[in-house]
Amino acid sequence: MSFIDSVIAQVLGLEVGLHHAYARLACRTDEEALHDLRINLRKLRSLLRPMRRLAIPKELDAAAADVGRLTTPVRDLEVLVVELQRQGFMDQAERRRHLLDSHYAVIERSATLQRFMAVLDAWPARMREAERNGELDNLRERVRIRLQRQLQHLRESLADPAFDRHALRLLVKRMRYAHETYPRLSSIGQDAVSALKAVQSALGDWHDHFQWCLRAEQDADLLVLKDRWEIAGAAELSAAEVELSILAECLEEKSTSVA
Repeated sequence: MSFIDSVIAQVLGLEVGLHHAYARLACRTDEEALHDLRINLRKLRSLLRPMRRLAIPKELDAAAADVGRLTTPVRDLEVLVVELQRQGFMDQAERRRHLLDSHYAVIERSATLQRFMAVLDAWPARMREAERNGELDNLRERVRIRLQRQLQHLRESLADPAFDRHALRLLVKRMRYAHETYPRLSSIGQDAVSALKAVQSALGDWHDHFQWCLRAEQDADLLVLKDRWEIAGAAELSAAEVELSILAECLEEKSTSVA
């Protein structure tokens, strides 16, 4: 299978997953539908990111990014409801749970999601046309170079103690997902992969608590939780700093260049 064949095959597989998650969301069959839609969306964007300078991948990535922005606040609300239940604040959780159905309906009917699905459905045929026209020549090498640049950017960011931790969280996520998407083109070792996962988890927990604290400043019924969220977030950030140091060492000492 050629490199372009493998890319198109991955997109077709993700398309099936996206349509399935969308159908579950529309029918309200379970509480994981939106989460699964976003996971498939993330995998798709990880596939497209290294080739975004090309017109056809860029269009699909932009449409996927629009869906990501549309659904992020709703996913944040889902996570907050789970946290409130865990903390035993059932009234606060229930009030927000009632909001979710209307948010799901907005997503389901949105022009943003419908446009994305249309672009996604047409994408494999458009890629084949671009391939025939020679627009995708040396695509594998282009992707490899972009991944190397992405890794170098992450290394430089890790070396800067003042680099914003919110931005660093996104860089770590992208590097991990890029490795999972293009393992044969990735130049990071298994120890670095494990470190990426540890950092993503720690910074993700910290980010959640950071967002909840911001929400508590707006929602009076959450203010009682702000102090404990701040304490938990500070502990998670400290833990993340340790993991970041380990990741920096792994990337500097254990990475090897792709032949």
